[in-house]
Order: sequence, then C-alpha cells, then structure tokens
Amino acid sequence: MSKQNINPDQYCVFGNPIAHSKSPLIHAAFALQTGEPIVYERRLAPLDGFALAARTFAAEGGKGANVTVPFKLDACALATVLTPRARAAGAVNTLRFDADTILGDNTDGAGLVADIVRNAGVAIAGKRVLLLGAGGAARGVVLPLLEQGPQEVFIANRTVATAEALVAQFADALAHPGQLRAGGFAQPDGVFDIVINATSASLAGDLPPVPPGIFGSHTLALDMMYGAQPTVFMDFAAQHGAQVRDGLGMLVEQAAEAFDVWRGVRPQTQDLLAQLRGSL
Repeated sequence: MSKQNINPDQYCVFGNPIAHSKSPLIHAAFALQTGEPIVYERRLAPLDGFALAARTFAAEGGKGANVTVPFKLDACALATVLTPRARAAGAVNTLRFDADTILGDNTDGAGLVADIVRNAGVAIAGKRVLLLGAGGAARGVVLPLLEQGPQEVFIANRTVATAEALVAQFADALAHPGQLRAGGFAQPDGVFDIVINATSASLAGDLPPVPPGIFGSHTLALDMMYGAQPTVFMDFAAQHGAQVRDGLGMLVEQAAEAFDVWRGVRPQTQDLLAQLRGSL
C-alpha cells in the first residue's frame, strides 16, 4: 500500500494570534515533496487554555504540533519528555504525541544555524556573534550557536541581569571562559561578524539601541522577524554597511527540522524558500 492511500496523520500549529502563520503552506509543501501523508492546520488556542487545546488535539488523533507565540513556555510545561536542546532553551516549539508521551523539542536554534550556515553561506565557527535580546527567542538559539564553535557570543539586553542569567545557564557548554558574555545594548565593542536581532522591537517598528560601530562590510545582520519590507533593524544595519537577512529562512529551516522530528525525514528547503521570498 502506498503512503498516499493511508489516512493522513494530523498536525497543526498553535498560537494566538495564528491567522498569519505560514506553517500550513510550508508543511503542505514538505508533505508533497517527501510523499509523507500528513494534513496540517492552524489552531487558535485561548491565552489561558493552551494545555487543554493541545491535549484535545492529541485525543482527536493529532500526532504533533508546532507552537508559536505566546505558548512556547506552556508547551515546555506540558511536555513529559524534553530533548536536550529544549531543556537548554527552557521553551518548546515542537510537540510530538507518542501514546502516553509528549515529546517537547525546540528547533528554532537549529533552524537559525542552518539558515546562516547553509542558506547565507556564513560560517559561525571562530566568529564574533552578537545576540540582541535575552527572552524566549534568544534562549532557544544560544546552545546551537555555541555548538558551532564561535570565538564569542555576546548577549546584549535592556535588562542586563536577564542576559547574565543566560550566560550562567550555559556556563557548562562553553569551549573556553569568556566565549559567552553579557551586557547592555550600548556595551558591545568593535565590529561583529554576525548580529542577530532576537528582540521583538521590529514588531513595533523600533530599534534596539545598539552602537552603529558593531556593523562592518563583512557583517551579516539577521532579524528574526520577516515581512514584505525590511525591518527598521535591517535598514539601520544596511546603512552602516552590513549584509542583511530577515527571519524567513529561519522559519523554513526550523519547520524542516520539526518535520524531521515527526516523520524521520528532513525536507529540502531551498526551492520553497525562494518561492516564499517571491510571494512576500
């Protein structure tokens, strides 16, 4: 019996809001490419009702789910088993329902690294990396960045204590003392090879108050947000000589990583990414 003749497995993405999500489009393309029999939908969960919504979906036969804002911490609490990268992040964006087990994973960091290294063609090993923000989005990418062997990752945040807590959390993962540092937005000094905006400032059209001297002609400045227009951060970085990139590649790559968690197959991403860029 071919896979196409089997009743498809059910997957979804939970969020609030969720109508804007491109995940159904992405996973439909992956299913077509790989021949995996899945259907995938958006599900709006009440702000105070994520756990019930997720358990209900699993009880209906759902095999797995992506989780977006604002439920990544709720998903972490719901999971009965966490992958090492989800435990390190303290946040979950991918759930897999296996009988009585709920596996929680975090594919954001792997997606970011894949987009930088594979799609943008920029190595992280030996480089100076500046991570702006210390919230859930930043927390999910620290370990995968460190695993690439950068010279330094500097976490800059408005509340320095929050960034310092992240440094303390990942102390055991460091290749050498000083590989991971923290400070305020004004503190980073010199030009960085890679600058990642993991703050939500772009949603409000704002800019983290960083010194323009962090950007150089060889700097890759990546904003985790994406849309039809460059973000304020991308415009600012480009004005100071950086190469800029939005978060669409990260979105597609983290989805491919989640698909692999569910189905044991990692889809190709280049054609889909080009198609999505053309439709923005």
